[in-house]
Amino acid sequence: MKLIHLSDLHLGKRVSEFPMLEDQRYILEEILRIIDGERPDAVLIAGDIYDKPVPPAEAVGLFDDFLVRLARRETQVFIISGNHDSPERIAFGARLMDRSGIHLSPVYDGHVEPVALEDEHGTVNIYMLPFLKPAHVRRFFPEEEIDSYTDALRTAVRAMEIDPAARNVLVTHQFVTGAARCDSEDISVGGTDNVDVTAFDGFDYVALGHIHNPQQVVRETVRYCGTPLKYSFSEAGHEKSVTVAELGEKGDISIRTAPLIPLRDMKELRGSYEDLTRRSFYENTTWREDYTHITLTDEEDIPDAVGKLRVIYRNLMKLDYDNRRTRSGGEILGSGQVEKKSPLELFSELYEKQNNQPMTEEQRAFAAGLIGTIWEDGQ
Repeated sequence: MKLIHLSDLHLGKRVSEFPMLEDQRYILEEILRIIDGERPDAVLIAGDIYDKPVPPAEAVGLFDDFLVRLARRETQVFIISGNHDSPERIAFGARLMDRSGIHLSPVYDGHVEPVALEDEHGTVNIYMLPFLKPAHVRRFFPEEEIDSYTDALRTAVRAMEIDPAARNVLVTHQFVTGAARCDSEDISVGGTDNVDVTAFDGFDYVALGHIHNPQQVVRETVRYCGTPLKYSFSEAGHEKSVTVAELGEKGDISIRTAPLIPLRDMKELRGSYEDLTRRSFYENTTWREDYTHITLTDEEDIPDAVGKLRVIYRNLMKLDYDNRRTRSGGEILGSGQVEKKSPLELFSELYEKQNNQPMTEEQRAFAAGLIGTIWEDGQ
């Protein structure tokens, strides 16, 4: 059985105030082209369909068109909600769509029923588990001791009562310990959202969403497919793809990727204003339309640098300086973009500035626990 694994479409997302809808429409066409070539039995979409719980109408329309075109191909499609999605909105119309082969994860209620697909080797059970927090699971299992995300996922999986002798596939959206993160992902407090990979024992393949860089975690069969597009310059070096997993008999699985080439890539440039505006540097290049981050090394600020550089680099997203002045301040001054930091890191920096000394390990542990409790209660 052949599966196409997608996740983290983030439809409707804006990057540095640049709308990405045109790029997203293009990459969905590329994904359909891959699906036509691969002819999979099922497409798994592991959450973060939209970038916001209440997505813009254009994003909803784009996803609706994508689903209609998938349904016309008579491909089974499995979709779960991620941490950016509204579970209720993703689940809307699920029972009606089932008839078209579009399976939407319901709002979690303590029970996860698999959808059974058949091939020449027998049954493959597809389980859909939307993004969960410990509070979501405690509600339905008050007798269980659930203090962490790992506890929550272990409890939810144990309640599925999967048959270990069967072929089982899980589609879920969590941060599995050991995965490499990047700037465009949500950062939680002190790693409190970590899930140990052993929570997924018993599954032949785990189709993960949430992390934007394609990668396996601990073992080959627990995998993030990554985003189909780059959503921050920390992803500039990533090679985006869709994951293709083929299940044979129990224990026989092969995994490969199909590359995705975007309408516009992300590129980082560094140098003086004079060097970067020299015609011989940029003429006859294929990347002038790419989304660009430029770091100027000039000692003096260039008046209206953004406006002037956008004459050449039309999709300049970010501009900053790296020179003696910025280095003496211990930072690179930018055009309004700030490195994403966790609440604990921000609180630690504030504490050190106010008290002229860093927090102790005991203080950090206390702050992490307190912020974690507030974070969970507030979500």
